[in-house]
Amino acid sequence: MAAIKETTPQTVWQEIKDGKSVRLIDVRTPMEYQQVHAEKAELLPLQFLDKAACGKLQKESEGASVYLICKSGSRAAKAAAILAEHQIEITGVVAGGTDAWITGGLPVLRSGKGISLERQVRIAIGVPVVLFSLLALLVNPYFALVPLFFGCGLTFAGITDWCGLALLLARMPWNRTAPDTGASCTIR
Repeated sequence: MAAIKETTPQTVWQEIKDGKSVRLIDVRTPMEYQQVHAEKAELLPLQFLDKAACGKLQKESEGASVYLICKSGSRAAKAAAILAEHQIEITGVVAGGTDAWITGGLPVLRSGKGISLERQVRIAIGVPVVLFSLLALLVNPYFALVPLFFGCGLTFAGITDWCGLALLLARMPWNRTAPDTGASCTIR
């Protein structure tokens, strides 16, 4: 597999401003996309990148430069690997993702609604850790096994860059903004 080419947000925006045929595909969750996304970005969540979605993307992107963007670059790189498995060439991954797009002062669309996936993971881990730590101190020391479990999960996620809790939360109803149309994904 060829190395994934990173491209600066400014380069992608300049191509868009110059009127070139560009597809900027945001692979974050619908909730994250709804909160803030790069202007001209289209939603195609990583968790819905299957054979049908890849085929649709390839068909609709004939002759266009295809760039992938996420929050900071990690999910876009994973999406690039999935697309490469389906023989779909991308022009590049936006280095630093939406965070770098915003830092660069490039135009974004914001709704400000909802809680980001990253914050949801922090809450979903923090609440049980605090609760079960208190229970371990006040009721029974065996309650300490739950914070230990979460600590192991965080360590695993940090080492592998794979977080099962984030994947689970991304599939929750509150993180889905578009109704299911029967298709494997929705590209806006």
